[in-house]
Amino acid sequence: MKRVKFKNLYTHLILITVSLLSIFPFIWLISTSLKGSSENIFAYPPQIIPTDFTWANYKGVWDKVDFIGYFINSMIVAGGTVILNLILSAMAGYPLARMEFRGKKITFFAVLATIMIPFQAIMLPVYLITLKLHLVDSVNNVAGFIGLIMPFAVNAFGIFLMRQAFLGVPKEMEEAAIVDGCNVWQVFRKVLLPMVKPSLAVLAIFTFIGSWGEFLWPSIVLTKESMYTLPVGVNNLQGMFSSNWRFIAAGSILSTIPILIFFLCMQRYFISGENEGAVKG
Repeated sequence: MKRVKFKNLYTHLILITVSLLSIFPFIWLISTSLKGSSENIFAYPPQIIPTDFTWANYKGVWDKVDFIGYFINSMIVAGGTVILNLILSAMAGYPLARMEFRGKKITFFAVLATIMIPFQAIMLPVYLITLKLHLVDSVNNVAGFIGLIMPFAVNAFGIFLMRQAFLGVPKEMEEAAIVDGCNVWQVFRKVLLPMVKPSLAVLAIFTFIGSWGEFLWPSIVLTKESMYTLPVGVNNLQGMFSSNWRFIAAGSILSTIPILIFFLCMQRYFISGENEGAVKG
């Protein structure tokens, strides 16, 4: 009994230590955003509790850049990416889980193999396609948003997650709906989708976090400052010869707030949805 208690104690100590190490950069970021100009933010050892406490950095960010405009742009891009991922991943995962057709396994493994290809490896051809289709902000704002959203509209992780979720639904539910006169589309929309809500929530969380924090693609495609998303807009606070790290820290903190709010709204589905993805292979 004592061994079990000591084992649990060591496990908890390790988990607490790892958690503190993981969260320390975020704590330091908050601390930096609240320090005044008279305080050295690069002091060693780090001074976590500010001696010159101020909210002026947040006000400075708000005044220096079009934060609301960047926020709206990020919401449009992240919202569009999440919606398309949920729809397309569910529609791709359903036939891979429930339907029988020639080449099903090959198709599934081909989709799964794309996880191993980083976006940076295909970024150049995707950029050329985007230019050829005139999906850049130099054409108009709508085209610019489409160009930001479409490369991330669906991915192999989402398809895999939804396939696993559909495999976890008993076939009897589907068969009962067909006996009641439902067609394939009605079975998918009215029976199966409501039963995989936790997995949809997990996919929405991961997609939102990834899209909200995406910096590389928007920084390449966007040319108008009015179209900048938050990561690109906050990066504007960094000058060529000097940078106000207090403003950058404050802008980074402000840009993470929507992610935290979104996660808190969806967290009740998160654990069950993660577990569902590992039920069947």
